[in-house]
Amino acid sequence: MDRRKARACAMKLVYEWEMGGDGGPDTLSGMLEVSADEPEADYMLLLFNGVTENMTRLDEEIEKHLDPSWRMERLSRVDHAILLVGAYELLYTSLGDSIAINEAVELAKTYSGDKAGTFVNGVLGGISRGKADA
Repeated sequence: MDRRKARACAMKLVYEWEMGGDGGPDTLSGMLEVSADEPEADYMLLLFNGVTENMTRLDEEIEKHLDPSWRMERLSRVDHAILLVGAYELLYTSLGDSIAINEAVELAKTYSGDKAGTFVNGVLGGISRGKADA
């Protein structure tokens, strides 16, 4: 597994967790077909655990950068999971902001609707700019 697949798997784990799952071994081996000893599996788990442990701050940052006409409740669960992983990478890892944003946009293009890439880019771009201003 490469970093991009690890990120996609982390997003799927976050999605499953938000739907009431636990992101545990059954999900890893069954749904995602990932074993813990694969390359980058540790990064996937870092992202998943980081999102679940920092959910409140991540949601606050996402909400702060939504268009004023949007509310968190309007976000699809897939878009929310993508934004959570992207925001975590922006705020808690050393990955470059442009790379984190681009990777999240690619996830949105693959797993969400037509306009999701632009939407994800706008929200995460706002978080990145806010981080730079702090």
